[in-house]
Amino acid sequence: MTHYQHETAIVDPGAQIGEGSRVWHFVHVCGGARIGAGVSLGQNVFVGNKVVIGDRCKIQNNVSVYDNVTLEEGVFCGPSMVFTNVYNPRSLIERKDEYRDTLVKKGATLGANCTVVCGVTIGEYAFIGAGAVVNKDVKPYALMVGVPARQIGWMSQHGEQLDLPLSGHGETICSHTGATYRLTDGQCVRL
Repeated sequence: MTHYQHETAIVDPGAQIGEGSRVWHFVHVCGGARIGAGVSLGQNVFVGNKVVIGDRCKIQNNVSVYDNVTLEEGVFCGPSMVFTNVYNPRSLIERKDEYRDTLVKKGATLGANCTVVCGVTIGEYAFIGAGAVVNKDVKPYALMVGVPARQIGWMSQHGEQLDLPLSGHGETICSHTGATYRLTDGQCVRL
C-alpha cells in the first residue's frame, strides 16, 4: 500500500488514493473518489463518489466532501467546514440530478466552520475566514469573511494579508517571501 490508512477507515473498492496520503480514524472514501498524493484526510471525513481532491490537500476533522466538489492542489479545508451540492434541498423531493459543481482552486484556504454553497468557484489562494458563508464566486487571493461572505482584503500565497486596496490599482511586497503582488482593475496577481 502506498498510503497510510487507519484500521477504522473505510475505503470502498475503486477509490484512487495517491502516494503518501494519510486516511485517519473513521474516514469513509467512496469508490469513485480520486485523491491525489500527499493528502491528509482527518478524523471523520467523508469523500463522495464524484469528488476529485488534488495533491497535498489537507481536509481537517469532520468535513464531508460531497459529489461534484473538486479541490485543486494544496487546498486547506478547516475543521467542520461544509460543502453542499444541492441548492434547494428537500427530503421529500429527489434532486440528485440537480447537483451543482463546486471548484476550489489551487492553494485556497477554507476556514473552520465556513460553508461553501454549491455552484461556486473559489479562486487560487483565496482565503475564506472561519464561519463565513460563501454563496458566490471568489476572486483569486481574496480575503472573505462574514455571512454572507464579503471581501475585506487580499491574501498572499504565504497566507498573510496584503497591503492593497479592495479595488483600483496598487502594488505591494509580501513581507515574508518578498514576492510582489499587483492589483489592476480589481484583480490581484502575483508577479
